[in-house]
This record gives sequence, C-alpha cells and structure tokens, in this order.
Amino acid sequence: MKQFFLKFFTWWNGQTFGTQLWTRRYGELVGQDEQGNLYYRTRGGAIDPTLGFERRWVVYNGYAEASRIPPSWHGWIHHVVDVPPTEANYQPREWEKPHQPNLTGTAKAYRPSGSTLASGRRPKATGDYQPWTPAS
Repeated sequence: MKQFFLKFFTWWNGQTFGTQLWTRRYGELVGQDEQGNLYYRTRGGAIDPTLGFERRWVVYNGYAEASRIPPSWHGWIHHVVDVPPTEANYQPREWEKPHQPNLTGTAKAYRPSGSTLASGRRPKATGDYQPWTPAS
C-alpha cells in the first residue's frame, strides 16, 4: 500500500503513476544510459501539435535529479541533436567526467575555509581587509 501511495504522489523517486500511464500509452523507449535512466519519445516520433516537435522525456532510475543525464543523452533530450546516442555511436570526449551528485544541503557539501560550517570556528581576521569608504 505504501508503494502505491509513493508512486501516486511522489515524483522524486522515479516516475509517478500518471507518468507511467502516459509512457505506456504514448511513449516509445529510445534507450538507456549507464545509470539505468530510461529515455522515451512520442511513439513513432510523432510531432506534438502544441510543441511543434516530438516530446522527449526521461524516467530516472532512483532519485530524479536533472544533472544525472549524462552528456551523451543531454543533446538528444534537449533537441540539440536528432539522433540518440544509441544510434549515433557516441564517443565521450576526454574532458568529460563521470556524474557526481549535487551534495548541497548534505554533510558532504563543499564548505570553504572561511565558512562557519567548515570547522565550527571562523579563522581570525588577518588585517588585510580595508573597508570601502565613500570619497568626501
């Protein structure tokens, strides 16, 4: 029963019940990335009359975070390229890095040395700061 309510009311743990119905009725699976995210488009590549182009969407494997779309699929999902990476034989660039989750708000978030959250105490002022004063 809990799973039913989670699927019906939450969107951040994967697809909702409505998205599942929409995908089953109108969707066509295009491919899957290395994280298990599934990519869909309107069946047959049909043009949506309200948008003027085909609909494309992703069903996340787990937590829904937009940065989890890898570079190989990013261009396709945003209509930059017409051919999905499953058909284009996509090769990643040497400078592309693997996904790292957004850690903001967690214990592993980045905290620079001047932050009061970094070590619990702010470092003493060094005296190199000179406040701005308006010219009189």
